[in-house]
Amino acid sequence: MEKLTIADVKTLLKNGVTSKQLEELKKDTRKGVQIAITSYEKRLAKIEQQKSDFKKRLEIENDYWQNGIEYVAGVDEVGRGPLAGPVVSAAVVLPHDFDLYEVNDSKQLSEKTRERLYRKILEKAVSVGIGITDNHQIDEVNIYQASRVAMKNAILNLNVTPQRIIVDAMDIDVPIQQLKLIKGDAKSASVSAASIVAKVVRDHLMEFYDKIYPGYDFKSNAGYGTKKHLTGLEEKGLTPIHRKTFEPVRKLI
Repeated sequence: MEKLTIADVKTLLKNGVTSKQLEELKKDTRKGVQIAITSYEKRLAKIEQQKSDFKKRLEIENDYWQNGIEYVAGVDEVGRGPLAGPVVSAAVVLPHDFDLYEVNDSKQLSEKTRERLYRKILEKAVSVGIGITDNHQIDEVNIYQASRVAMKNAILNLNVTPQRIIVDAMDIDVPIQQLKLIKGDAKSASVSAASIVAKVVRDHLMEFYDKIYPGYDFKSNAGYGTKKHLTGLEEKGLTPIHRKTFEPVRKLI
Protein backbone atom coordinates (compact mmCIF):
# COMPACT_ATOMS: atom_id res chain seq x y z
CA MET A 1 0.00 0.00 0.00
CA GLU A 2 1.43 3.36 -1.01
CA LYS A 3 2.10 5.97 1.64
CA LEU A 4 -1.14 7.77 2.44
CA THR A 5 -1.71 11.04 4.21
CA ILE A 6 -3.41 10.81 7.59
CA ALA A 7 -6.50 12.40 6.03
CA ASP A 8 -6.49 9.68 3.36
CA VAL A 9 -6.20 7.01 6.04
CA LYS A 10 -9.21 8.44 7.91
CA THR A 11 -11.24 8.51 4.71
CA LEU A 12 -10.27 4.93 3.90
CA LEU A 13 -11.24 3.74 7.37
CA LYS A 14 -14.52 5.63 7.21
CA ASN A 15 -15.45 3.99 3.91
CA GLY A 16 -14.33 0.53 5.02
CA VAL A 17 -11.13 -1.45 4.57
CA THR A 18 -10.26 -5.07 3.94
CA SER A 19 -8.44 -7.05 6.63
CA LYS A 20 -5.31 -6.97 4.45
CA GLN A 21 -5.47 -3.17 4.12
CA LEU A 22 -5.97 -2.84 7.87
CA GLU A 23 -2.93 -4.97 8.61
CA GLU A 24 -0.85 -2.77 6.30
CA LEU A 25 -2.11 0.37 8.00
CA LYS A 26 -1.21 -1.01 11.42
CA LYS A 27 2.42 -1.08 10.32
CA ASP A 28 2.32 2.70 9.92
CA THR A 29 3.90 4.11 13.10
CA ARG A 30 2.56 7.65 12.73
CA LYS A 31 0.55 8.63 15.81
CA GLY A 32 -2.31 10.08 13.75
CA VAL A 33 -2.69 6.81 11.86
CA GLN A 34 -2.67 4.72 15.05
CA ILE A 35 -5.28 7.00 16.66
CA ALA A 36 -7.46 6.66 13.54
CA ILE A 37 -7.14 2.86 13.63
CA THR A 38 -8.05 2.75 17.32
CA SER A 39 -11.13 4.89 16.65
CA TYR A 40 -12.07 2.65 13.72
CA GLU A 41 -11.81 -0.53 15.80
CA LYS A 42 -13.88 0.99 18.60
CA ARG A 43 -16.55 1.92 16.07
CA LEU A 44 -16.57 -1.65 14.72
CA ALA A 45 -16.82 -3.06 18.24
CA LYS A 46 -19.76 -0.76 18.99
CA ILE A 47 -21.55 -1.90 15.84
CA GLU A 48 -20.97 -5.56 16.70
CA GLN A 49 -22.38 -4.94 20.18
CA GLN A 50 -25.41 -3.19 18.68
CA LYS A 51 -25.99 -6.15 16.36
CA SER A 52 -25.72 -8.58 19.26
CA ASP A 53 -28.16 -6.57 21.38
CA PHE A 54 -30.53 -6.23 18.44
CA LYS A 55 -30.48 -10.00 17.90
CA LYS A 56 -31.61 -10.44 21.51
CA ARG A 57 -34.43 -7.94 20.98
CA LEU A 58 -35.64 -10.06 18.05
CA GLU A 59 -35.76 -13.32 20.02
CA ILE A 60 -39.45 -13.03 20.90
CA GLU A 61 -40.43 -12.23 17.32
CA ASN A 62 -38.24 -15.00 15.94
CA ASP A 63 -39.85 -17.50 18.29
CA TYR A 64 -43.31 -16.47 17.09
CA TRP A 65 -42.26 -16.57 13.44
CA GLN A 66 -40.69 -20.00 13.77
CA ASN A 67 -43.96 -21.28 15.23
CA GLY A 68 -45.96 -20.16 12.23
CA ILE A 69 -47.18 -16.81 13.55
CA GLU A 70 -46.71 -14.54 10.55
CA TYR A 71 -47.80 -11.14 11.83
CA VAL A 72 -46.51 -9.88 15.18
CA ALA A 73 -47.26 -6.27 16.13
CA GLY A 74 -45.16 -4.29 18.57
CA VAL A 75 -47.11 -1.46 20.20
CA ASP A 76 -45.94 1.54 22.22
CA GLU A 77 -47.12 5.01 23.12
CA VAL A 78 -45.57 8.35 23.93
CA GLY A 79 -46.89 11.51 25.56
CA ARG A 80 -48.38 10.49 28.89
CA GLY A 81 -46.52 13.09 30.93
CA PRO A 82 -46.80 16.38 28.98
CA LEU A 83 -49.13 19.20 29.99
CA ALA A 84 -50.22 19.75 26.38
CA GLY A 85 -50.80 17.83 23.19
CA PRO A 86 -52.02 14.31 22.41
CA VAL A 87 -50.86 10.88 23.41
CA VAL A 88 -49.63 9.03 20.31
CA SER A 89 -49.35 5.29 19.83
CA ALA A 90 -47.79 3.26 17.03
CA ALA A 91 -48.19 -0.39 16.07
CA VAL A 92 -45.48 -1.89 13.87
CA VAL A 93 -45.44 -5.28 12.14
CA LEU A 94 -41.88 -6.14 11.11
CA PRO A 95 -40.83 -8.37 8.22
CA HIS A 96 -38.98 -11.56 9.11
CA ASP A 97 -35.76 -10.25 7.54
CA PHE A 98 -35.76 -6.97 9.46
CA ASP A 99 -32.14 -5.95 10.03
CA LEU A 100 -32.04 -2.34 11.25
CA TYR A 101 -29.80 -3.15 14.21
CA GLU A 102 -29.82 0.43 15.50
CA VAL A 103 -33.53 0.16 16.28
CA ASN A 104 -33.80 0.43 20.06
CA ASP A 105 -35.85 2.15 22.74
CA SER A 106 -36.44 5.65 21.31
CA LYS A 107 -35.30 7.22 24.60
CA GLN A 108 -31.83 5.80 23.98
CA LEU A 109 -31.50 7.46 20.56
CA SER A 110 -30.67 10.99 19.44
CA GLU A 111 -33.27 13.02 17.57
CA LYS A 112 -31.23 12.73 14.36
CA THR A 113 -31.00 8.94 14.68
CA ARG A 114 -34.72 8.63 15.45
CA GLU A 115 -35.62 10.63 12.36
CA ARG A 116 -33.39 8.48 10.15
CA LEU A 117 -34.67 5.20 11.58
CA TYR A 118 -38.28 6.42 11.42
CA ARG A 119 -38.07 6.76 7.64
CA LYS A 120 -36.40 3.36 7.28
CA ILE A 121 -38.96 1.64 9.52
CA LEU A 122 -41.78 3.05 7.39
CA GLU A 123 -40.02 1.73 4.27
CA LYS A 124 -39.31 -1.76 5.61
CA ALA A 125 -42.26 -2.55 7.87
CA VAL A 126 -45.02 -4.86 6.73
CA SER A 127 -47.46 -2.38 8.24
CA VAL A 128 -47.51 0.65 10.54
CA GLY A 129 -50.59 1.93 12.35
CA ILE A 130 -50.93 5.19 14.28
CA GLY A 131 -53.40 6.02 17.05
CA ILE A 132 -53.82 9.53 18.45
CA THR A 133 -55.90 10.60 21.45
CA ASP A 134 -56.20 14.35 21.87
CA ASN A 135 -56.09 16.39 25.06
CA HIS A 136 -59.88 16.68 25.26
CA GLN A 137 -60.31 12.92 25.43
CA ILE A 138 -57.40 12.68 27.87
CA ASP A 139 -59.24 15.10 30.17
CA GLU A 140 -62.47 13.15 29.71
CA VAL A 141 -61.27 9.60 30.42
CA ASN A 142 -57.81 10.07 32.10
CA ILE A 143 -54.39 9.53 30.61
CA TYR A 144 -54.22 5.76 31.22
CA GLN A 145 -57.48 5.05 29.42
CA ALA A 146 -56.59 7.55 26.68
CA SER A 147 -53.33 5.66 26.12
CA ARG A 148 -55.28 2.41 25.78
CA VAL A 149 -57.58 4.02 23.22
CA ALA A 150 -54.61 5.29 21.21
CA MET A 151 -53.05 1.82 21.26
CA LYS A 152 -56.28 0.17 20.17
CA ASN A 153 -56.63 2.61 17.28
CA ALA A 154 -53.02 2.01 16.24
CA ILE A 155 -53.78 -1.73 15.99
CA LEU A 156 -57.01 -1.10 14.08
CA ASN A 157 -55.16 1.17 11.63
CA LEU A 158 -52.76 -1.58 10.55
CA ASN A 159 -53.43 -2.93 7.06
CA VAL A 160 -52.86 -6.50 8.29
CA THR A 161 -54.40 -8.18 11.33
CA PRO A 162 -51.69 -9.23 13.77
CA GLN A 163 -51.86 -12.70 15.28
CA ARG A 164 -49.90 -11.62 18.35
CA ILE A 165 -49.26 -8.29 20.03
CA ILE A 166 -46.21 -7.35 22.07
CA VAL A 167 -47.03 -4.34 24.21
CA ASP A 168 -45.17 -2.25 26.76
CA ALA A 169 -46.92 -3.30 30.00
CA MET A 170 -50.44 -2.34 28.95
CA ASP A 171 -53.66 -4.15 28.14
CA ILE A 172 -55.18 -3.27 24.76
CA ASP A 173 -58.90 -3.73 24.19
CA VAL A 174 -58.67 -5.96 21.11
CA PRO A 175 -59.38 -9.73 20.81
CA ILE A 176 -55.77 -10.62 20.02
CA GLN A 177 -53.39 -12.52 22.29
CA GLN A 178 -50.97 -10.10 23.93
CA LEU A 179 -47.55 -10.39 25.53
CA LYS A 180 -47.13 -7.63 28.10
CA LEU A 181 -43.53 -6.67 28.79
CA ILE A 182 -42.25 -4.21 31.37
CA LYS A 183 -39.87 -1.89 29.48
CA GLY A 184 -40.87 -3.69 26.31
CA ASP A 185 -39.33 -0.99 24.14
CA ALA A 186 -35.92 -2.23 25.31
CA LYS A 187 -36.77 -5.95 25.05
CA SER A 188 -38.58 -6.31 21.72
CA ALA A 189 -37.46 -4.98 18.34
CA SER A 190 -41.09 -4.54 17.29
CA VAL A 191 -41.87 -2.44 20.35
CA SER A 192 -38.62 -0.51 19.85
CA ALA A 193 -39.69 0.30 16.29
CA ALA A 194 -43.12 1.36 17.53
CA SER A 195 -41.55 3.60 20.18
CA ILE A 196 -39.49 5.37 17.51
CA VAL A 197 -42.45 5.88 15.19
CA ALA A 198 -44.71 7.14 17.99
CA LYS A 199 -42.04 9.52 19.30
CA VAL A 200 -41.25 11.04 15.89
CA VAL A 201 -44.93 11.41 14.94
CA ARG A 202 -45.70 13.18 18.21
CA ASP A 203 -42.62 15.41 17.95
CA HIS A 204 -43.72 16.45 14.46
CA LEU A 205 -47.18 17.29 15.78
CA MET A 206 -45.72 19.41 18.57
CA GLU A 207 -43.50 21.25 16.09
CA PHE A 208 -46.67 22.05 14.14
CA TYR A 209 -48.42 23.26 17.29
CA ASP A 210 -45.40 25.43 18.10
CA LYS A 211 -46.12 27.42 14.94
CA ILE A 212 -49.82 27.80 15.80
CA TYR A 213 -49.24 28.59 19.48
CA PRO A 214 -45.88 30.37 19.78
CA GLY A 215 -44.52 31.34 23.16
CA TYR A 216 -44.65 27.93 24.85
CA ASP A 217 -41.56 26.40 23.23
CA PHE A 218 -43.53 23.32 22.16
CA LYS A 219 -40.95 22.55 19.48
CA SER A 220 -38.30 21.95 22.12
CA ASN A 221 -40.28 20.66 25.10
CA ALA A 222 -43.00 18.65 23.28
CA GLY A 223 -45.49 19.89 25.84
CA TYR A 224 -43.59 18.86 28.98
CA GLY A 225 -43.54 21.30 31.88
CA THR A 226 -40.21 22.99 31.23
CA LYS A 227 -39.38 26.47 32.54
CA LYS A 228 -40.12 28.10 29.16
CA HIS A 229 -43.43 26.25 28.91
CA LEU A 230 -44.49 27.27 32.41
CA THR A 231 -43.47 30.86 31.72
CA GLY A 232 -45.61 30.79 28.58
CA LEU A 233 -48.56 29.50 30.60
CA GLU A 234 -48.20 32.29 33.14
CA GLU A 235 -47.85 35.01 30.53
CA LYS A 236 -50.20 33.82 27.77
CA GLY A 237 -52.59 31.42 29.49
CA LEU A 238 -53.94 28.13 28.17
CA THR A 239 -54.07 27.01 24.55
CA PRO A 240 -56.72 24.68 23.08
CA ILE A 241 -54.23 21.78 23.30
CA HIS A 242 -53.52 22.03 27.03
CA ARG A 243 -54.68 19.22 29.32
CA LYS A 244 -56.99 20.90 31.82
CA THR A 245 -56.91 18.03 34.32
CA PHE A 246 -53.11 18.20 34.65
CA GLU A 247 -51.34 20.33 37.23
CA PRO A 248 -50.30 23.13 37.04
CA VAL A 249 -52.66 23.74 34.08
CA ARG A 250 -55.71 23.08 36.27
CA LYS A 251 -54.71 25.88 38.65
CA LEU A 252 -54.93 28.40 35.81
CA ILE A 253 -58.51 27.59 34.85
